[in-house]
Amino acid sequence: MLFRSSNLILVAITCAGLFGQSKPLSSSEPAVVASESKPADRPVLQSRDQRYQLERGDVFDLDFALTPEFNQTVTVQPDGYISLRSVGDVKILGQTIPEASATIRTAYANVLDSPTITIMLKDFEKPYFVAGGWVDKPGRYDLRGETTLSQAIQVAGGLKDGAKASHVILFRSVSNDWVEVKILNVEHILAGKDVREDVHLRPGDMFFIPKSTFAKISPYIPRTSVGAYFNPVNF
Repeated sequence: MLFRSSNLILVAITCAGLFGQSKPLSSSEPAVVASESKPADRPVLQSRDQRYQLERGDVFDLDFALTPEFNQTVTVQPDGYISLRSVGDVKILGQTIPEASATIRTAYANVLDSPTITIMLKDFEKPYFVAGGWVDKPGRYDLRGETTLSQAIQVAGGLKDGAKASHVILFRSVSNDWVEVKILNVEHILAGKDVREDVHLRPGDMFFIPKSTFAKISPYIPRTSVGAYFNPVNF
């Protein structure tokens, strides 16, 4: 599940898979991405230390402390279900480990008496960030430890000539449907000013470095709109 690439088309494909399809904008850069009107359903902010949620393709071991004959290794299928021995299919996509444990215990309620279950992740979605726009090597990168925005830009090869470093756009997921948008002045950060704006990236963060200032942008946009920024035409 790890992926690195400087190929612009692959970046677009990656972002489309992560955030859904959106209609490419005709101009070289989107001048107005979203209106200032508030969404009908306000996005629910996620906590900073949010627990990992199971994704498609995740693999984990199920350990039954008192009934080891039920021990098994399962994979989250593309439809979000896992296949459990003696029980069948159970949907756990998007659940945390404690939630998945409770779901599996419930599934085995008619087979085992109050089973003690331990989930041990073996293969899962590794933390990453996505860099787009006017950086030397746009793409998806591993997020290793504490990484600030300015450090992530260097990981992506640094700024290209003509990059509007004073208007870097950070996209951060706040719910399953909405993304928070922040405009950060990396030019000041690199000059030693406003260093407090050099935010630490969180898993799944995406940033886009444009060639010019955007006329207007909403503080929250639908997740499906993010892909427009990462279309190769807009690089």
